[in-house]
Amino acid sequence: MLVNISKDFNEKREEINHLIGKAFPLEERKELEGTSLQNIPITAASIEIYNLLVLNEGNSHCTIEIRPKGVMISFRAAGESYSLVIPFYKLKIYKGRSEEYSFYKDNHFIKVWAGANEHEVHAFI
Repeated sequence: MLVNISKDFNEKREEINHLIGKAFPLEERKELEGTSLQNIPITAASIEIYNLLVLNEGNSHCTIEIRPKGVMISFRAAGESYSLVIPFYKLKIYKGRSEEYSFYKDNHFIKVWAGANEHEVHAFI
């Protein structure tokens, strides 16, 4: 589910929490050694997401957050915040090139760059 979370987030929060669960409490985040990565460069995306990212004029980064029942990949486009909400049963992760990961959900996908020296990103994914 691709959602604009800039507007009416309170209404969408329930749907997101139902789909992938609420964010982990602080204690569990420490136990898991973090549940999110920020500022990851996006290298490619499905057409609907690409049409939003192209408005950024080449400055496209995302945040990946793990929730109890799924993953939320968030990014900004044209001053708005968007999230691709993926329950685990719909999530497919591929490692194409040695420094690129692809996250798929049905007809949506986002490919992110994880450089050779980005050990934290590789370990997280």
